Amino acid sequence: MSLQLQDTDAFAVFDFKWTAEALANIVDNAIKYTEHGTIRISAVSYEMFARIDISDTGSGIPETEQAKIFARFYRSKSVREQEGVGIGLYLSRQIISGEGGYIKVASVPGKGSAFSIFLPK
Repeated sequence: MSLQLQDTDAFAVFDFKWTAEALANIVDNAIKYTEHGTIRISAVSYEMFARIDISDTGSGIPETEQAKIFARFYRSKSVREQEGVGIGLYLSRQIISGEGGYIKVASVPGKGSAFSIFLPK
């Protein structure tokens, strides 16, 4: 597995401790569900916000479950053998929302997932 970090000059206003916690939860999931492949972390700055992207080449999430993964204690039947209680993505969304931002996910089963975090400037 490889981790790729893209250099950036993007900036945003956020609470370092809590935003790091939110990012760590998403990166932890990327590592947990990517047996072989790549995890990429990048950031882009826009006029009103910054976007942080965390993408992986892991198992992916079916479209029917993508809205559910942010629910407290949600665990897909397909990943029940993996360690976890289903609270990481819920907490990430709560933290980012509390900072005035939001999280989006795009995923294709068998090809990976991409989480985008939008933070205000």
